Amino acid sequence: ARGILVRLRIDAVGSWGMLSSARLAALRSAGVQLHWSRPWSWRRPLAYHRRNHRKLLVVDDTAAYLGGFNIHRDSSAAAVGPGRWRDTHLRFECELVQDAIRHFDAYPRAPWPPVTHSGRQLVPNSNRRCRHVLHCEFTDAFRAARHRIWLTTPYFVPDQHSQAALRDAARRGLDVRLLVPGKSDVPITQWAARAAYGSLRAAGVRIWEYQSRVLHAKTVLVDDDWATVGTANFDYRSFFVNDELNLFEHGPALNGQLAGQFLLDLDDAAEVTEDWSRRRPWHSPVTQLIGWWARRWL
Repeated sequence: ARGILVRLRIDAVGSWGMLSSARLAALRSAGVQLHWSRPWSWRRPLAYHRRNHRKLLVVDDTAAYLGGFNIHRDSSAAAVGPGRWRDTHLRFECELVQDAIRHFDAYPRAPWPPVTHSGRQLVPNSNRRCRHVLHCEFTDAFRAARHRIWLTTPYFVPDQHSQAALRDAARRGLDVRLLVPGKSDVPITQWAARAAYGSLRAAGVRIWEYQSRVLHAKTVLVDDDWATVGTANFDYRSFFVNDELNLFEHGPALNGQLAGQFLLDLDDAAEVTEDWSRRRPWHSPVTQLIGWWARRWL
């Protein structure tokens, strides 16, 4: 309405039924340019399965925001109060803003490999050279880790190689910690996550479930000099299907901030122990089997 160029890319699956016709009409009448990412098409039904999971906001040419926050009621402190989802989002004002603009403009075409600026880079989960970039970044970092891996994710549905990398790190004596939700907005993903607890804990991985709110943050830190925040969950969809975008930093600054927040989150979490496992409901093995069987589609 003030003459500012406003462009909005909306995930057709994730936003289905959430935007009324009246609200869409109001946005268009105000001059907002709307683009639905991969709406349903009988000619390309499988494209609907690949979601635009990016949560990127660019303001002018000076600032950009990236992380786990969605634009919805559950993320709003004004609407929900202290019970809003626990999430992590970044604001950056450096050369990466131009990269963020490039990623927005190029979407849904695959961009060229990322450019590093002062140890930081924006990394999509696919580019013109590699289809599963984030999966490779994570597993390579885990295999090269020297003393710790601290992982926070709302949906932990790992593939075989990712699980093996975490188990191997723990067996090498590293401090491997996993923080996941105690209450999830998608229960079947929690069933799948819990199915993996046994083998991870047997290898020495320590697991906590966050209790006070729904956990939606997506962060990983390795040692004292590697960290990432972004839109990717630790699951099949983010690694192999969806369109994602993460910021990676090689250095101590972001790593230290995430480590401090991770320790604060553990104060509101319960560690998974043998006693925790014994207190699970009788039907837990059944639900875990269902979740594990469906893990490639979650």
